[in-house]
Amino acid sequence: MLQNALRMTRRDWRAGELRFLLVALIVAVASLSSVGFFTDRMRTGLNRDAHQLLGGDLVVNADQPISEAWRDQARQRGLTLADTVTFPSMASAGEGDASLSQLASLKAVGTGYPLRGSLKLAGADGGDDVAASNIPAPGTVWVDRSVLAALDVAVGGTLRLGDKAFRVDQVISVEPDRGAGFLSFAPRVMLPLSDLAATNLVQIGSRVTYRLLLAGKPADVAAYQGWLRQQMEQNNVRGVRLESLESGRPEMRATLDRAEQFLSLVGLLSAMLAAIAIAMAARRFMHRHLDACAMLRFLGLTQNQVTLMYLIEFALIGLIGSVIGAALGFAAHFLLLEWLGKLVATELPPASWLPAVQGVATGMLLLIGFAVPPILQLRNVSHNRVIRREQDAPQPVTVATYALGLLAFIALLLWEAGNPKLGLLTAAGFLGGFALFALVGWLGVRSLRFMRGGINHPSWRFAITALQRRTGATVVQVVALSLGLMALLLLTVIRGDLIEAWRNSTPPDAPNRFVINVQPEQKTDIEKLLQANANGTPHLYPMIRGRLVQINDKVINGDTYVEDRARRLVDREFNLSTMHTMPPQNRISAGKWFDDRAPEASVEEGLAKTLGLKLGDRLRFDIAGQQVEASVTSLRKLEWGSMQVNFFVILNPALMKDMPHTWITAFHLPQSKAGLDNQLARDFPNLTVVDIGSIIRQVQSVIDQVIVAVEFLFMFTLASGVLVLYAALVGSQDERIRESGLLRALGATRSQLSQAQWIEFALVGSLAGALAASGAAAVGWTLARQVFNFEWSFSPIVWLAGLFAGALCAFIGGWAGLRNVLNQPPLQTLRGN
Repeated sequence: MLQNALRMTRRDWRAGELRFLLVALIVAVASLSSVGFFTDRMRTGLNRDAHQLLGGDLVVNADQPISEAWRDQARQRGLTLADTVTFPSMASAGEGDASLSQLASLKAVGTGYPLRGSLKLAGADGGDDVAASNIPAPGTVWVDRSVLAALDVAVGGTLRLGDKAFRVDQVISVEPDRGAGFLSFAPRVMLPLSDLAATNLVQIGSRVTYRLLLAGKPADVAAYQGWLRQQMEQNNVRGVRLESLESGRPEMRATLDRAEQFLSLVGLLSAMLAAIAIAMAARRFMHRHLDACAMLRFLGLTQNQVTLMYLIEFALIGLIGSVIGAALGFAAHFLLLEWLGKLVATELPPASWLPAVQGVATGMLLLIGFAVPPILQLRNVSHNRVIRREQDAPQPVTVATYALGLLAFIALLLWEAGNPKLGLLTAAGFLGGFALFALVGWLGVRSLRFMRGGINHPSWRFAITALQRRTGATVVQVVALSLGLMALLLLTVIRGDLIEAWRNSTPPDAPNRFVINVQPEQKTDIEKLLQANANGTPHLYPMIRGRLVQINDKVINGDTYVEDRARRLVDREFNLSTMHTMPPQNRISAGKWFDDRAPEASVEEGLAKTLGLKLGDRLRFDIAGQQVEASVTSLRKLEWGSMQVNFFVILNPALMKDMPHTWITAFHLPQSKAGLDNQLARDFPNLTVVDIGSIIRQVQSVIDQVIVAVEFLFMFTLASGVLVLYAALVGSQDERIRESGLLRALGATRSQLSQAQWIEFALVGSLAGALAASGAAAVGWTLARQVFNFEWSFSPIVWLAGLFAGALCAFIGGWAGLRNVLNQPPLQTLRGN
């Protein structure tokens, strides 16, 4: 049986029956494998370098000095320790009227820091960076380069921190455990821990972060971590958390999540299009092998033997195509690394075998789900077809196989997407489109019967009769063309809208400065100063510090919640605000904006989800010893990547009119006006000015790199779409040739048949294009709002593009089919059948 299957495979390959199926498999597997290899190497590299980004194997982060008992326990377990103390403070340089001040993020480091990774210092005279062999010497500091410019001081100059003066000794180039907290955006000043007390900067009430870095054998670290968690639970320790890589770069999380979703979307659409092409190629293969299968049955083969032969043939093609696709995906992922590998600064480890195995499994699953069902219909071909030329209808087992294949493919989407929401929405969009397109196509064909009697033109009557006679084939063509065009429209026209909306979520002119701690009496002067120097019209918002102490009738604290983020939110004060009108970058996702007549609150929807808040809940805040209570009347959706001023909770102005507050603003400062930072620090010493320009540039860089990768992966999707269009247009070519030969034998002219086919394909293509544009609009809007989380508006030009693309594809297919028909004499066509 195996020899017969191999012999049949060679024959079908030489006849060109399997090449289209093989190409469809290769494209699908290559597109998914390229993304798989890339993400696998990125994930492995991040896990490998986690300890370097943390500065140790484990980090204990606390707002109070860390217990000596914890340190003693770590030493007993053979772990190495190092300490850091971080807090914001003002650094100054110069004397008298020439003195300059700058908010800095001070970091006092102990001996041995960092335990993992390498702190790098700028080389002399612009040379290469050098790894630090120790920490700053007593009486010296290491600083970010921006400190030198802001304070007009050079290496070797004097910088004052509190009550002590330090000599600037080195410039920091790379700090492995910098993190990304809000004050980490301020320039770094690093000093030895032994000199911290002499500065007298740490006082009662100071907002200081104490970090204990630990390193050792993985088993010892894990055991200590378990012991530490147990101690924290037993002693109800608050204000302490364990840091991990996942929380190490929060300012990039939304951008990188969207990047992965964009790449997954392109790979998924490629796979879905290839699945359609595979199904149609297998269906055409089945129709072209009905007679051969009947002959095999006539010669004595059983149903099981015929089925086994074809399954072996398809398994061989599937395995070959999947392996080739995985190899092409491996080669293609190097291009992705060229554009996106900079997201991880270190050299990435080699790729594992998992993406290759996943790619081969994907190809075989596509084959099983979409190619095997049509092939199983061949087992139902009777040997009587050799004489009677008839074919049995699909059996219930075959229909069940289609259902199983569909379920398997949905599971594949969830597996490949790595995001259940993205996978389910994509699957639901295409399955819904499949059902809706099939229904509209069937209704469209049925409605043609009302036109047939009112049109006397022979070509129109031929076209309408042909469409009605092949209702099933016509519906399949409409559905296949619609799905193929929908995916292509989604990743051509709408892809540009999605990417533009993503760019606009963090535009190049996004605010690159934050100013906080503006006192009420300073507000007017600072507004005038910013209006004269900043781009646009900066808006100042009141900021009020308050702690959430009660939800409804339940008093809450850190122990109320299990999730670490919820504990941290409850344990600290919120930045509250109050205003009459909602900020322009916010939008209401539930409820309505408040008025001035009742105590009401508007809550950011992410915070509401974390703390389990809903509309109607009563929130009580402790603000400087005063307690206020308000009901949640709206939930707001924020675009955190916009770098605008955002607040978790906004309270009714009538409720907050007597509360102490400061003001905060964000604005974009052109490079030519960079001196405004020093002017603000000199004229208003109490202000905190934070420069986040480097973060904006980093986010924009990531967006640009990912867009290039999406453009590259789009080539796979385009290839898949071309395959679908080709399969849809030539699927009924053999039947059309037979019909055309018969009609010409009965007297139809060459011109009439030519016009009839043009009309037929134009009707099918236009309908498919209109359906594809409608489906692309619905899927694009859903993905933008539900997955990528940004505003998006649909352009009506997509319907014009859909109609044009559908008609163009129909004309191309009509020309190809008509050329073959007209080049073949009717007598030869009839004899061949």
